Amino acid sequence: MAIISRLDRVMADRKISLNELAERVGISNVNLSKLKTGKVSAVRFSTLNAVCRELHCQPGDILEYREEDEVEEDKDE
Repeated sequence: MAIISRLDRVMADRKISLNELAERVGISNVNLSKLKTGKVSAVRFSTLNAVCRELHCQPGDILEYREEDEVEEDKDE
């Protein structure tokens, strides 16, 4: 997939745990973990809005687009 999740980096920068963010956003730890690891195929705007509100960031801070060939090169390294 060409969309990369950077949620782990933003959370680390803000010093917030998965459990704390999940509670503040109002979603399960499992669903937030899937978003954090990029193992989701869709994200509701309401969820993205809540995450950005709690982390004081923009959607582009959490999600990054990469060309497919760049993603494959990263896997090879």
